[in-house]
Amino acid sequence: MSAYLRAAWAVYLKDLRGEARTREAVASVLVFAMLAAFIFNFAFDPNPRVLAAVGPGIVWVAYLFAGMLGLSRGFAQEKERGTLDGLLLAPVGRDALYAGKMLWTLTLLLAVEALMLPVFAALYDLPVLDAQFVGLAALATVGYAAAGTLFSAIAAHTRAREALLPLLFLPVALPLVIGAVAGTSAIFGGEGWSEYGRWAQLIAVYDILLIGVSSLVFEYVLED
Repeated sequence: MSAYLRAAWAVYLKDLRGEARTREAVASVLVFAMLAAFIFNFAFDPNPRVLAAVGPGIVWVAYLFAGMLGLSRGFAQEKERGTLDGLLLAPVGRDALYAGKMLWTLTLLLAVEALMLPVFAALYDLPVLDAQFVGLAALATVGYAAAGTLFSAIAAHTRAREALLPLLFLPVALPLVIGAVAGTSAIFGGEGWSEYGRWAQLIAVYDILLIGVSSLVFEYVLED
C-alpha cells in the first residue's frame, strides 16, 4: 500500500473510531432526515399521483439538508478541539488528508441514506429499495461528499461557518441535485436506462470533476 493510501486510510479510521465512540454525527443527521420525511408526510396528500410527482423531490430534499448538518460537523469539530493543527503538522500530503476526510463523509452520508430507505418506503410507498435508485443515490452522494468536504474545510476557518457553508456548497451541488431528482423521477416512473441513464452519466462526470478540482485546491483552503 502506498504512503498516500496509508495516510488517507489512517485519517478515515480516526474519524470512524471517533464516531463509533460517540455516534453523534450519525444520530443527529438521521434524526434531522427523519423529521424532514415526517413533516413532508403531513404536507402532501398521500395520493399515488401526488407522491409520484413530489416523491423524488421529498427524498432528495431530506437527504440534502440532513447531509448539510453532517458536513458542518467534520472540520468544525477538528477546529474546536485543536486536532486540525495536528493533522496539518502530520507528515502526509494534503491530498491524502482530503481523501480520508471525503471517505469518512461519504460513509456517514451513505449510512444515513441507507437507514432512511425503509422510512421513505413505509411513509410514501416509493420504490426506494430498487437497485437502480440505490445506485443513482450512491453515485450522487460521491459528488456530494467530494464538494462538501472541500467547503466544510473552507467554512471551518470562519466564525459564521453555519451560514457560510450552505452559501458556498449549495450552488456547486445544484447540478448533482437536479440530476439526482430527474434521474430518480425517471426510475420511479418505470422508465428505462435511456431516460435515467443520461442523468446518471451527468452525475458521474460531475463527480470526477469535483473530486479532481477539490483534491487540487484542498491544500490552499487549509491555510489560515
